[in-house]
Amino acid sequence: MSADVISLETVKIERDEGTTFIILNRPDKRNAMSPQLHMDMCEALDWAEEDEQTRVVVITGAGGNFCAGQDLKLYFRGNEDDPRKMARARRASHAWRWDKLSRFRKATIAMVPGYCFGGGFTPVIACDFAIAADDATFGLSEVNWGIIPGGLVAWAVTQAMSYRDAIYYSVTGDRFSGKEAAAMKFVNKSVPSDQLRDAVMELARKLEAKSPAAVRYTKEALRSVRHMTQEQALDYLDAKNDALKFMDPEKGREKAMKQFLDDKVFKPGLGEFKR
Repeated sequence: MSADVISLETVKIERDEGTTFIILNRPDKRNAMSPQLHMDMCEALDWAEEDEQTRVVVITGAGGNFCAGQDLKLYFRGNEDDPRKMARARRASHAWRWDKLSRFRKATIAMVPGYCFGGGFTPVIACDFAIAADDATFGLSEVNWGIIPGGLVAWAVTQAMSYRDAIYYSVTGDRFSGKEAAAMKFVNKSVPSDQLRDAVMELARKLEAKSPAAVRYTKEALRSVRHMTQEQALDYLDAKNDALKFMDPEKGREKAMKQFLDDKVFKPGLGEFKR
């Protein structure tokens, strides 16, 4: 049974059938990330992962922007005299932006309007898919004030950008648009800003229709094998495939095979089996 939507101080949660929007909600600060926001995002993702109605999660920001990075005043200056509070904020910041998102059991989409700077890059990369507005503005501006992209950003960008692009934008601090992000495949695609939600929902509906277990195991497999040898990948994928066969509560493999071979009603190249 699905749980009621929870209420949080700096994060909004909205449902659209099987898709749940988790929205960074500090629009007056362009959704800069405060310690409270990090705590709220951890709670929101934990809730959505257990919510039975949620099949797809969209991460986005309120007020026409994705995220302006860390809130310099609240995250850094506000915690500098309290090491324990700073440590808690750092753990929560890393937990939701990478550990929870990159291992999330359900499909995740980053919907990127407006500004996405610094620490906002990490959740975009951690999501399975990313769609940006053509006029979105991305920037790694840390070099401009004498530091490196921190909080795993410097590593994360090397996972989603070419080495040349990662070096160029990290060292120059130059900004790039949603269109440029799509051209370099930092995001899957970009669309005019007034079509952003429609494009995200088109993908979300497609993902909602898939077998949840197959979605989970496929994305986990692809993330895991990227840095394996061929021999390691073969063993891992065999084991993952067997696990899916036994752990899928819908028994999709058996249903699809019957619909394809016996009933002649399923064509796997054209759509999903009937659940």
